[in-house]
Amino acid sequence: MIQFAHLTKQFGKFTAVDDLSFDVSPQAALALWGPNGAGKTTAIKCLLGLLKYSGHILVDTLDAKKQGKMVRRMLGYVPQELAFYADMSALDTALFYARLKSTSPQRAAEVLDQVGLAEHGDKPVGALSGGMKQRLALGLALLADPPILVLDEPTSNLDAAARDHFLHLLSDVKRAGKTVVFTSHRLEEIEALADNV
Repeated sequence: MIQFAHLTKQFGKFTAVDDLSFDVSPQAALALWGPNGAGKTTAIKCLLGLLKYSGHILVDTLDAKKQGKMVRRMLGYVPQELAFYADMSALDTALFYARLKSTSPQRAAEVLDQVGLAEHGDKPVGALSGGMKQRLALGLALLADPPILVLDEPTSNLDAAARDHFLHLLSDVKRAGKTVVFTSHRLEEIEALADNV
């Protein structure tokens, strides 16, 4: 379970998140829904330990402030803005991240297959379409088989066909027993994936 209790984040005098509280059940999908500037990404960054905040975030029984390293091991993250080495192949990128996460090289190939990129493993990441890059990011987030997947506006830069394919992959991940927390401003994504908003 993930629990946000009275999360507040201020940047100077500006309050980005004000007294946010909610729970996410295991193996459920929760959408943080709202317009740009509503604080969705800020809440995600607090969960990831990237921002200091007041209030509490618990993942299972772990306090994200006090036990942040242990919490981060439970999370797979797909950012809104992707940054890859354009000249590195998709497989080499997955192998690089597998080493960082102390995961086997075999797992790198498995996640590429899981997200439908096995046949594109030799292609430079810079030659992949936007949808393929997003699927690569999802595969990298799944490398260490975390119980929780966190995604920030995962389809914001995708066309309709790539968006549908990506949402189908996320549905498969959820059915496989992952907890999914994602931000979105698209109602159709919320309806397709979220158990709670």
